[in-house]
Amino acid sequence: MKTVSLSGALRAHVGKKDAKKQRREGLIPCVLYGGKEQVHFTLKELDFGRLIFTPEVYLINLTLDGKEYKAILQDVQYHPVTDKVLHADFLEIIPGKPIIVRLPVHFVGDVPGVIAGGRLVKKLRKILVKGLVDDMPDFIEINMSHLNIGDNITVKELKVDKLTFLENPNSVIVGVKTARSVVELELEEEEEGEEGAEEGGEGGEKPTDEKSSKE
Repeated sequence: MKTVSLSGALRAHVGKKDAKKQRREGLIPCVLYGGKEQVHFTLKELDFGRLIFTPEVYLINLTLDGKEYKAILQDVQYHPVTDKVLHADFLEIIPGKPIIVRLPVHFVGDVPGVIAGGRLVKKLRKILVKGLVDDMPDFIEINMSHLNIGDNITVKELKVDKLTFLENPNSVIVGVKTARSVVELELEEEEEGEEGAEEGGEGGEKPTDEKSSKE
């Protein structure tokens, strides 16, 4: 797993009013959990960008007022209109304790089914896995060189030493469809979207966001 170093500052006060002030100053309110206690701190918004504008998962060497932690970015809360980062959760890495992360998928190999006129359909671009941080690869490599029209690769076919895959074993990661199958799939998705829009317009209650209590 790739490593990045970041420096932050501990928060003297924790609250919505203080968090808004910090955001105006170009800082992102954050919390580090998973260790003995939660640690509230801020990171510079410019420094934080390298963690979210990439599919990669980084092991973070986090320095807070002279004290060092190892962590991974666990969750990010965005503004619903501007998409600016409002808050971030980091998970502290404890030696010998497994972590759960979504690793990016790298697809490699020429696909015989595509050469024969089929259409490549990628279903999963990240896969949920569990393991020790020292055993985490940078990505999960999927070799597609054996895929013909009608073939696919599912999660249960993956084998990576010391990693446990937490996705549904039967979930398709990538497959090759005929042109007709792709058209039918797109039509089905459009019909499902239209049905969902009709149901959503019947005055049902808006689902609540469990994370809305964050700053």
